[in-house]
Amino acid sequence: MTEMEDAWELVLAEAMQRAQAAGRADLSGYLNLRARNDLLRRTATDWLTITFTALAAVANRHGAAIQIEQKDGHRFHRGSATMVGCRLTLRRGVRTLTIETGWPRAPRDGIVRGDGLACANIKHLGRARSNSELLLARSVSGSPQWQVIDKIGNESLLTDTHIRKHFSILLSES
Repeated sequence: MTEMEDAWELVLAEAMQRAQAAGRADLSGYLNLRARNDLLRRTATDWLTITFTALAAVANRHGAAIQIEQKDGHRFHRGSATMVGCRLTLRRGVRTLTIETGWPRAPRDGIVRGDGLACANIKHLGRARSNSELLLARSVSGSPQWQVIDKIGNESLLTDTHIRKHFSILLSES
């Protein structure tokens, strides 16, 4: 977790205490929801980054020579909204796989469309057709899950097969 996220959690906790002390159950409820959603977002975006990093680590142990670079505080756009989060870059020779994860942090950043909690992009340098857009949304049971959004807006569940397909493109020679 970054220092900014630590500071945000502290400010949010203090605001919840002030709202409760002032008898503002509505504000306290909103801040509690915001804190729970932020935890879901952070957990899901960390999972995606860790999954790709773990695949790279295993491949490196077998001689793949993948360079791994991670940047926090990364900003990217989804429509007119700005997402703030993490960028993971995996490089192998001329191949580059970039995973961007984040969500709007301030009102000026906009919103996540589609009733989502967060967004992610999986990008292949020079292979735009292989790119994927992801949306973190709640399942019917209420748990968060990554959805793959295709070019015409259809959604499907992000699976291990989908992740491994992206990683295999990074490892491919052609």
